[in-house]
Amino acid sequence: MASRNFTREFKYSAVKLVKEQGFPIIEAARSLGVDPNSVRDWVAKYSDELHMSPRQQMAIAAETNRLRNEIAGLMVRQDILTKTLAFLRKTQP
Repeated sequence: MASRNFTREFKYSAVKLVKEQGFPIIEAARSLGVDPNSVRDWVAKYSDELHMSPRQQMAIAAETNRLRNEIAGLMVRQDILTKTLAFLRKTQP
């Protein structure tokens, strides 16, 4: 089955159906045309975010981006070190 990408707003609406309107996960999933496991995951992931202010959400997004960039830099450094080590092993007698 092909994977579909849903917007954050769509996921929030699914979470609101379950959390605020009291729909069972299976019924909410059926009405939205998505897999119940997806709705269950969204409820677990986004329930806390619904009650955050936009400023808090932006702070979390900024921190997430910063950490992703830091991870990318660390991966580049690791790759350089791995290649350097392999080169040094080849050149040593």
